[in-house]
Amino acid sequence: MSDVADWWQTAIIDMAPGRIELRGRPIQNLIGNLGFAEMIWLMVRGDTPTPAQARLFEAALVAAVDHGPQAPSIATARMAVTCGVSLNNAMASAVNMLGDVHGGAGEQAVELYHFVGAHAENLDTALDDWIAANGKILPGFGHRFHRPTDPRAPRLMDMVREAVDEGACEGRFMKTGRAVESALARRKGKAVPMNIDGATAVIYAELGFAPPLARGLFCLSRSVGILAHAWEQMQQGGRNKGPTPPKYRWTYTGSAERL
Repeated sequence: MSDVADWWQTAIIDMAPGRIELRGRPIQNLIGNLGFAEMIWLMVRGDTPTPAQARLFEAALVAAVDHGPQAPSIATARMAVTCGVSLNNAMASAVNMLGDVHGGAGEQAVELYHFVGAHAENLDTALDDWIAANGKILPGFGHRFHRPTDPRAPRLMDMVREAVDEGACEGRFMKTGRAVESALARRKGKAVPMNIDGATAVIYAELGFAPPLARGLFCLSRSVGILAHAWEQMQQGGRNKGPTPPKYRWTYTGSAERL
């Protein structure tokens, strides 16, 4: 049976009739004793955070839950519901929209911080090398809607400073993020503040999460808003709602009418 038992190997869960253990801990001991954010940490990392780490981690998860129906993922969830699908289908459709452009900036910002940290002797050279390889837009800085400042970022950075004082993290990536922010302001001749993606990237990097996990954690966080909007749309009703009201038409750029 070893070829069957070893088909899926996992250190996450062990289970038998009447027994469920997650990361070696009986589920009945976790229920009521571990918060949901701590449970996410346990499942992904295999251990549990300190209270200070848990507060910082949960803050990042809370901050990114929603950004309104103009966000493609949220709009997708609401449109999907009006097409008659169930909540889980609407949520899956929305989460599948979270790609490199919409939803990927947090992961990219963690990568940026690691890249800059590896070239700490010359920040400008590091930024030039990053831009040459990845394009001129630096993930995690500036916001097309929230100007001059994304209201979520300062609060998160305050919490990072508190966490450093409590010994929950070192503050190395916080310093890196601030250094990039200052360099951008100098290069642009104006402030380009850190946004939600840059701030949560600082937190995830400080807490030791690998860059791809930053996107996975963002998906978990944004799923809360996706669920709320999908459920609200179900209560509001509506059928086959597209991205714009029917009276508005798209711009046609094809051939003129032919006889």
